Amino acid sequence: MSEMQDYSSSLEDVNSRKFETFSYLPAMDADRIRKQVEYIVSKGWNPAIEHTEPENAFDHYWYMWKLPMFGETDIDTILKEAEACHKAHPNNHVRLIGFDNYAQSKGAEMVVYRGKPV
Repeated sequence: MSEMQDYSSSLEDVNSRKFETFSYLPAMDADRIRKQVEYIVSKGWNPAIEHTEPENAFDHYWYMWKLPMFGETDIDTILKEAEACHKAHPNNHVRLIGFDNYAQSKGAEMVVYRGKPV
């Protein structure tokens, strides 16, 4: 049996903090983020953008960027909204969410822009 790999993460080292599952993988480039958006759209989920200050990422609700993009299927529009949120709040983390309206839950969520560490 192989050993469980330990991922160093501590409150003191802000660069080591992990968010969702994708945080344990290498950082996603623009193509991988695009593929995740394509997946969200292909599942029929409603995309939404959230953001928050890095110091509040773990113990506060994140701010909703505009309204969820109900029925949006244009990948470029979704990516432009995430980029617009990042430009408006350059020091904040920006998260992309895919809401599954049938299961009434999040089908996917990932941090697409990391904010400045505190």
